[in-house]
Amino acid sequence: MVVASTPVSTPDTESVTDAAEAIAPDRPWRTIVWNDPVNLMSYVTYVFRSYFGYSEQKARTLMLQVHHEGRSAVSHGSREQMEVDVQAMHSFGLWATLAQDGD
Repeated sequence: MVVASTPVSTPDTESVTDAAEAIAPDRPWRTIVWNDPVNLMSYVTYVFRSYFGYSEQKARTLMLQVHHEGRSAVSHGSREQMEVDVQAMHSFGLWATLAQDGD
C-alpha cells in the first residue's frame, strides 16, 4: 500500500462561487475579433462576408472598427455558437476571443 506524503487540499469554494456568479446565463455572448499585424484589411472583410454572410458594407464597417479601435464584436448569441465562431475565426488566421455581453 502506498501512502501519499503530501497533504490533500480541498478547493476554495468561495472562489468557485465567485466564478459561477461572474457568468450570468441570461446574458448573450459575443465574438470579438482583434487587430493583428498580419492580415490584410481586404482579407478580414472577405472572412466576415464568407463566414458570417455579411454584406460588403457591414463587413467593411466591422473590419474598419477592428483596424481603428483594435477590436470589434462581430457576432452575438449563445456561448456555444460564439465558441464555434471563435474557432472559425482562428481557422481563418484571425485573432478572436469570446466574452459575455456587458463585460
